[in-house]
Amino acid sequence: MSIEPSTLTAGDLSLDRSSFELASSDGSTPLANKEFQIMELLMRNRGGYLSIDRLIELVWGFGSAAEPNVVWAHISNLRRKIESVGSKARIVASRTKRARRRTLRA
Repeated sequence: MSIEPSTLTAGDLSLDRSSFELASSDGSTPLANKEFQIMELLMRNRGGYLSIDRLIELVWGFGSAAEPNVVWAHISNLRRKIESVGSKARIVASRTKRARRRTLRA
């Protein structure tokens, strides 16, 4: 049996899983539910890319009617929040022939 840590870290960025807060040296900010779920996935898969379709499947559920623009809006909000807490971490995109993918670089 493994116990998951209550705080995930990536570089100078931390995500408190109990309070849904994203923090760095310059402060912290609360995350909305979907923002938290996306950020947690990106931090757990740091350095690995997740496609928009995969994010929809993992966050909204398989067969969801969620559109990619909804995911992009949440990612845009996360980018602003990461910047607002003074972190050097970045959510970056990679385009392949088939899809755009996202990862967290810290």
